[in-house]
Amino acid sequence: MSEQENNVSPIKRALRAIEDLQAKVNQLEYAKREPIAIIGMGCRFPGADNPEAFWQLLRNGVDAITEVPADRWDIEKLYDPDPDAPGKVCTRKGGFLTQVDGFNPEFFGISAREAASIDPQQRLLLEVGWEALENATLAPEHLYNSSTGVFIGIYLNDYSKVMSSVGDSTQIDAFSAIGNSLSVAAGRLSYILGLKGPSMAIDTSCSSSLVSVHLACQSLRLGECNLALAGGVGLNLVPDTSIALSKSRMLNPNGRCQTFDAAANGFVKGEGCGVVVLKRLKDALADGDNILALIRGSAVNHNGRSSSLIAPNGMSQQATIRQALENSGVDSAEIDYVEVQGTGTSVGEPIEVAALGAIFGKNRPQDQPLVIGSVKTNIGHLEPASGIASLIKVVLALQHGEIPPHLHFQQPNPNIKWDEFRLKVPTERMPWTVGAKSRLAGVNTFGFSGTNAHVILEEAPSDFRLPILDFRLGDTGQNVPKSKIQNPKSIERPLHLLALSAKTDEALIQLAERYEKHLAANPDLALGDICFSANSGRSHFQHRLSVVASSTTELYEKLAAFRAGQEVAGLFKGKVAGSPKIAFIFTGVSYQHLGMGRKLYETQPTFRAALDHCDQILRPYLEQPLLETIFSQSPPASPAPPAPPALFALEYALFQLWKSWGIQPTTVMGNDVGEYVAACVAGVFSLEDALKLVVKSQVDEFEKIAKEVTYSQPRIPVVSHLTGEIATPEYWFEQVRKPVNAASVDILAQQGYEIFVEIGSDRLSKNEKVFLPSLHPEKEDWQQLLESLGTLYVHGAKVDWLAFDLDYSRQRLQLPTYPWQRKRHWFTANRNGHEKVESVSPNKSLGNADFKQLVKQLEMTAELSQAELNLLPRLLELLEKQHQQTETQEETNITLQQLSLKSLTAEDIQAWLVNQIAQELGVKPDEINVRLPFDSYGLDSVLAIAIASTGKQFLGLDMSPLLLVHYPTIESLSQHLAKEVEASESETFEI
Repeated sequence: MSEQENNVSPIKRALRAIEDLQAKVNQLEYAKREPIAIIGMGCRFPGADNPEAFWQLLRNGVDAITEVPADRWDIEKLYDPDPDAPGKVCTRKGGFLTQVDGFNPEFFGISAREAASIDPQQRLLLEVGWEALENATLAPEHLYNSSTGVFIGIYLNDYSKVMSSVGDSTQIDAFSAIGNSLSVAAGRLSYILGLKGPSMAIDTSCSSSLVSVHLACQSLRLGECNLALAGGVGLNLVPDTSIALSKSRMLNPNGRCQTFDAAANGFVKGEGCGVVVLKRLKDALADGDNILALIRGSAVNHNGRSSSLIAPNGMSQQATIRQALENSGVDSAEIDYVEVQGTGTSVGEPIEVAALGAIFGKNRPQDQPLVIGSVKTNIGHLEPASGIASLIKVVLALQHGEIPPHLHFQQPNPNIKWDEFRLKVPTERMPWTVGAKSRLAGVNTFGFSGTNAHVILEEAPSDFRLPILDFRLGDTGQNVPKSKIQNPKSIERPLHLLALSAKTDEALIQLAERYEKHLAANPDLALGDICFSANSGRSHFQHRLSVVASSTTELYEKLAAFRAGQEVAGLFKGKVAGSPKIAFIFTGVSYQHLGMGRKLYETQPTFRAALDHCDQILRPYLEQPLLETIFSQSPPASPAPPAPPALFALEYALFQLWKSWGIQPTTVMGNDVGEYVAACVAGVFSLEDALKLVVKSQVDEFEKIAKEVTYSQPRIPVVSHLTGEIATPEYWFEQVRKPVNAASVDILAQQGYEIFVEIGSDRLSKNEKVFLPSLHPEKEDWQQLLESLGTLYVHGAKVDWLAFDLDYSRQRLQLPTYPWQRKRHWFTANRNGHEKVESVSPNKSLGNADFKQLVKQLEMTAELSQAELNLLPRLLELLEKQHQQTETQEETNITLQQLSLKSLTAEDIQAWLVNQIAQELGVKPDEINVRLPFDSYGLDSVLAIAIASTGKQFLGLDMSPLLLVHYPTIESLSQHLAKEVEASESETFEI
């Protein structure tokens, strides 16, 4: 304790201690009730494939209920208006999604074979979860190993019944169990994205998805995770549940949810999926997230012992709502709207409304009735996904300031006390105006499990958009600020760069089309915000497109031209094969043009700071200040080389700019003055020493300074322009006396360097490699720089897009999501299609008696191993060759397996592997690239074991599944196996 503290009286010290303790208590209390920000949403509901389409459906009062599609069940055979008819369904209607059999497994690294065994609910969650993250402008690749939780409501698994109905147990494989486990619905999403937070499936029947939101919020407040995905999914693939609900009189025969209406007689089943992205409010504010709405609080309870298991309990529902209000710190009179469960059942609906009225009807002004509605009138009852559909509806209503119409409300239910509870049902669109207080709403749900849930939502804070911090979600999942907040006074650059990517060419074209349509529909969006959100908020794949534009109109026109297959200036396209080797070339004889670099100096703080630093260092040595030399207002009589210090400073600032954007060279090389810039940025000597050396093209002074300089080993390899070899510290003393050797760039090209970024405006050499100037005398600064950056991007360079926009005030926008390339993946009987026929054994000795009959028999056989079937054309070719060489009628004592081992080359083994892997993955052989890693096809340990087992049978080698790890491509594995076969084949035989 310090002397000053000793002089404080015990009473004052006690008061301070109490204040400290109170502050800690307040912090804990706030943490328990901290609002949770909704920063992204994804959904797939009847009639709506995304939140924007869902809002249009809601505000336009669309009824998305249709007749049961033919691909679900035969409604003509199963329909009977009599709910008691055995094995029949009392309604022909429902809310259905389209193309539930379609999936894009390659995108998620899943094989086609495994995809067919995966419950479509899991597949739907992968797509919608990814879309929700993109909607939040969170690049999923940045979440790898982060503390991100996944909470999914799910309770039906109709796909397992589809598989059972096929009746072919031989088609059940290793993927069937995990593919149909409800727990894996959440676990697979965490696995695919590499998320390490809590991950769980929640089953409380119809309240499942809202309970998942509640648990996600609790997990965030407890610090178990720093980001969470919460939602629910449900698909109706078979009629079983509909038959059961018909018998319990829960389905309305007319196929509508007539919530609150006197004619209400049950609900209509629907299906869908919804996912929201959640983050603690303080973190969302710090990260500059686009906050859609806030979850102020929530609560969950159970009915306990009531009249029956599935009967609603009004008192328990009231208790849930009161607890949610208390957790939120909100008074019931502040709630404007409640999205109700509203299933339209004769028993449950009056009980639910009475519970709402008992709480929200009190102390409510006469002119401010509680508005209530139900999304089930639009899309049906989505059961495990119903709560998340309700929540997303309310978030959209808060965003748009409008309550959408409630459908099918003609005659108010007489069992509901409308006047006493001060309730209103909006039968038309209703403005939700912003007043002195924030708009607040409740979402209510309960399940026939007896579990009730209620969530309190609040509109997004109007002042939440702060400058964006550069952060990463690393191993700990903590936000790690890279620099201070952006400088809101930075002058906007005149041009912007949009980077789009996809996993296929077709998807890239479709993605460009989506952006084109989005720009047409939203012409007032800021171009800088569009590019920032797309570049930093998306994962980047192999097929890439970059576009330089000055306005949204220009961007729209260029995207339209790309889709039409036209060549456009400032638009670049490429397919990434790997990380390119990049060399930075610092030019030495660069001609200074009027104003070159001026726009960068005015609009780019990193570039400006580097030049200012050089200017400060050089002031004692120059008669004219550096910046006046660089940005001279008077054009020279003819273009002339700038003073060496000016050229050095300009190139040094350009390097710092590239570096700040994440573009790091594998090696650097320079010419003349440029060589000193190269050495400086590589760490050979300090900036101060480099500038002294440059400011002194006289030998005596140079040698004196050169002896005083401290030389270090470079952090980046510096290649000499004289020899093409790595320069040593001793090299620099002799450098000034040597002639220029421009051919050294070609030497780098021969060493595998593919891209040359020229830090200057003139080339050292020209060849077929990619040369990218940083500046160009005939182009504006930003035009050339962004064209080079766009070219780097499409060639595979990793750009730090957050840093690229760090100096500007940007807003995250909701932009088009990935266009899935879906194909049908469904469980079918006898997938390989082979029929059993009489055949020879693969190890039976074959004679010359009837070769034609033998060939025919072999072509029909199904008892050969699949490996030999795949290779049969090659085996028959070899067998026929052996047969033709036989000049006698003696028996050929050779088996198919001996023949395959004796005669196969590495190419034959590669062909066998291609066919075998294609079969295991469920794709065509021509879709297999022998040089791509196995995991890019979705090849996992299960498939590796299967391939190794078949390989052992075919090649007679102990083929461990680990071989596919040590030799991760078909090409490398084939070469290895060919050597193993050659080494093991010691027998010789004669025909």
